Amino acid sequence: MNAPLFLTLHEFVKKARQKLNQDRWDYIVGGTETETTVRRNRLALDSLAFRPRVLRDVSEIDASTRFLGRKLRLPLVLAPIGGLELFAPEGGAAAAGAAQQFGVSHMLSSVCEPGLEAVAQAAPDALRMFQLYARGDADWVDAMAERAIAAGYGAFCLTVDTAYYSRRERDLAKRHSRSGPMPAREFQARLTWSDVARLKDKFDIPLILKGIATAEDADLALEHGVDAIYVSNHGGRQLDHGRGTMEILPEIAAAVGGRAPILIDGGFNRGADIVKAMAAGADLVGIGRMQCIGLAAGGEAGLVRMLEILEQEIQICLGLLGVNAWAGLDLSYLHPSTPVGTGDTLGAFPLLSLEEKSFY
Repeated sequence: MNAPLFLTLHEFVKKARQKLNQDRWDYIVGGTETETTVRRNRLALDSLAFRPRVLRDVSEIDASTRFLGRKLRLPLVLAPIGGLELFAPEGGAAAAGAAQQFGVSHMLSSVCEPGLEAVAQAAPDALRMFQLYARGDADWVDAMAERAIAAGYGAFCLTVDTAYYSRRERDLAKRHSRSGPMPAREFQARLTWSDVARLKDKFDIPLILKGIATAEDADLALEHGVDAIYVSNHGGRQLDHGRGTMEILPEIAAAVGGRAPILIDGGFNRGADIVKAMAAGADLVGIGRMQCIGLAAGGEAGLVRMLEILEQEIQICLGLLGVNAWAGLDLSYLHPSTPVGTGDTLGAFPLLSLEEKSFY
């Protein structure tokens, strides 16, 4: 398949659905229990309208940013996802390769193949970060941090919103177990702020906490020396009836007050979504489900092409807002509005029913 023939993001979604069986598709689009948090992620984005400014020189748009001392072509991180090998045989190596080729950052999940050393070898020049689920005691966690540092990862991320594994009813109803028994889950439930303090004291690597959802915990994270706050509700896969992350972001941004960079994920599917997050105080936006869709539709080349289209959407959006760089964007460009959609997981793609010419 010639990946550049994709002209819209809708086409990636269609192609991925055609190629994936029901279990793998449900893994992309599903969440926990009633999937209320999944829908609220989308609704929080759809409940914000733009306030554009005009008659400004936007003949040149610079959508790049800097993070952890590295220049990125877009303020994006390919978010940590377990099981990327379900969507492309190379798994995390394909995603990291796409990040390196295009020029964005990549965060590898500790439950994604082919493992942190192999992914590092596949994309040695990418800004790579490593995300950990605790599956052992303090010595085990520390050993994983040492491996990440030795493999050249630019940051170490501890996920903090998975003390218990949620009830994913799409799988339960089919009696489908995606990955079998989950060993040593009790170690995740035992994590406390003392573990954060130990990691900060022991290792010279930027520490990120993923799963922060309140101003109170953002403050505690900064008190413990955390280097970046990652606002996330696990894409609606953990706590049901949570808030959408774009609803959470202003609270976190106010609490952080510029003391640390803020990452966010949860329903960000389009260029306009990314612009909204940046206007509300984010420094880096995570792409999760769309990463799976890009890999399923076209492998590493497909994911690169998806990033190219996102870049086009972002540049056009910024230009029409009257902004030519992220520094010129702030909350004044956003306004609460009645959402048009219903918060469906794929609500950002209302044209899926169109029959376009075959491009495969």
